[in-house]
Amino acid sequence: MPVSTAAGHPYQALTPDVVQDALASIGLYGDGRQMALSSYENRVYQLHLEDSSVVVAKFYRPGRWSEVQILEEHAFAAELMAAEIPMVGPLLVQGQTLHHFGGFAFSVSPSRGGRAPELDDPDVLEWVGRFLARIHTVGEGKPFAVRPALDVQTFGIDSREWLLAHDKVPLDVQSAWEKASAVALDLIATSALCMRATGLKGLKPLARDDETDDEQPTDALRSLRLHGDCHPGNILWTPLEAPASSLPGPHFVDLDDARMGPAVQDLWMLLSGDRQQRTRQLGALVDGYEQFRRFDRRELALIEPLRTLRLIHYSAWLARRWSDPIFAINFPWFGSSDYWTGQVQMLHEQIEAMQEVPLLV
Repeated sequence: MPVSTAAGHPYQALTPDVVQDALASIGLYGDGRQMALSSYENRVYQLHLEDSSVVVAKFYRPGRWSEVQILEEHAFAAELMAAEIPMVGPLLVQGQTLHHFGGFAFSVSPSRGGRAPELDDPDVLEWVGRFLARIHTVGEGKPFAVRPALDVQTFGIDSREWLLAHDKVPLDVQSAWEKASAVALDLIATSALCMRATGLKGLKPLARDDETDDEQPTDALRSLRLHGDCHPGNILWTPLEAPASSLPGPHFVDLDDARMGPAVQDLWMLLSGDRQQRTRQLGALVDGYEQFRRFDRRELALIEPLRTLRLIHYSAWLARRWSDPIFAINFPWFGSSDYWTGQVQMLHEQIEAMQEVPLLV
């Protein structure tokens, strides 16, 4: 079904009435209460239904994922929930998880409450680590068939080339950013992120603690189905003192960025602070993780390259979405010379970080 041709961005046609009518089209009738939730890539709403239940409706950004790619995400969520992992996935309504109305694809999930996890608490990190290991145990069962991989080409090279081809970097900063991004990507391509299994070739494996230099493993790092965007905002924490109807601990949401990639991708975004703090946090995560699944410590060398790729990809993501009015409202600083000067500085910092000894646990 074609997307609405209303003037402006397609999401301008997604009025509250359209949202309510979309749910009614699959037999879910709202009582009129509707609240927009924080989301930039898609449009997400919490809605109260006439039967007193509360659901979350997610309207996918037109043109981002194909229908088969969205359904592959839904199938992954269903596998995780079947394994009793607290993933909040789409509901099966009228025999389907993906629906269409008014030119939009949408899904409906149960509403789950929770607060941000306290990531300075090692017990919380260990708990999260246990569930990440369980997610990855399911994720390594089979690969995605149609969803892309997280690799140098898609996140780094393609993003950089698009930004330069569309003149998104101001002329007074363009040369410096072009040079810094090229150096960063060359460093990634010749060092840590180049493993066959992740679609990134050439990384020399790091020795594990119980191996000598002459005994280094020669097998490639494994690539598996990931959450892909496992930052604190995508983990809802239910405290132990929550009502009996709520399971305590982490609940994972939003598999929209699920891709193939290395396991450490789902760990590093939970780290913050100085090197000592990040080492402690990573140690707690891995302690929990290894209660269910071995963590390949060679992947620690991927943390800073992955951070660098995300930095470049993020700028391209903002630029590609600029026609959506919500981006100019929420990111008014994007695109200025000051913004790009800051990006150059951060790239230089990442170039240095990628040449340092990786975190060790």
